[in-house]
Amino acid sequence: MTEKHYENFPVASIMLPERFREPVSIIYAFARQADDFADEGERTDGERIALLEGFSLELDRISQGSNPKTELFLKLAEVIRRHGLPLQPFYDLLDAFCQDVVKKRYENFEALLAYCRKSANPVGRLLIALYGIDSEKNRAYSDNICTSLQLINFLQDVAIDLDMGRIYLPEDEMNSFGIEAIESAGPSWEAFMKCQADRARTMMLQGAPLADEMNGRLSFEMKMIILGGLRILEKLEKNRWDVFRNRPKLGKSDWAMLLFRALFWK
Repeated sequence: MTEKHYENFPVASIMLPERFREPVSIIYAFARQADDFADEGERTDGERIALLEGFSLELDRISQGSNPKTELFLKLAEVIRRHGLPLQPFYDLLDAFCQDVVKKRYENFEALLAYCRKSANPVGRLLIALYGIDSEKNRAYSDNICTSLQLINFLQDVAIDLDMGRIYLPEDEMNSFGIEAIESAGPSWEAFMKCQADRARTMMLQGAPLADEMNGRLSFEMKMIILGGLRILEKLEKNRWDVFRNRPKLGKSDWAMLLFRALFWK
């Protein structure tokens, strides 16, 4: 799996209770394949959209009670039926991937938030439904965590996205910091990135109580996800926001630190 793949999705891990590993893996397979349609290979934009529309037709079959035509969607239909999952988050994810194909810039933070509501938040909403803790309060917590993770991923991947012709940063705020071109780190870039990171951190902390709404291994998994996002922000700051020469990612020593922090969560 490449680094750009759907990173803010909590792939089934050893911490996840066994009964959830298969459904989480199937939902992840849906998201990853759709993400590949939008990003990978040498396809034309029209071909990418057509593949994503094919996924949407498969969701329509599930919605109508018909049998999907592919193995992935047969498995997904069973997960949706067995756990009573909502279909709208799957459609929202497809809308976000279609948007990736046609929209390359974001004029302001509100536009970026609107994208996150479809590209990230549906993942959390599916998981809290799967875990049986769906409520208005928990959806709000989850949305904050997922949006924060997506924003953090954008900060990590500035250089990678730029190579793909995309900029997932608010243009009006870049202009206000005097950034005319994204080329290298410097005082203006550092100030701009710190502003973006502070906002993402605030959102993550606003969503953090979700971990306390869960029990046992689910709670521990959520703590690790939250702490992992915050750790990336720490590494970004330590590198003075220079994502052009050093893309931050979590290593073995980071995971040990996160484990310690999760054990002493407050």
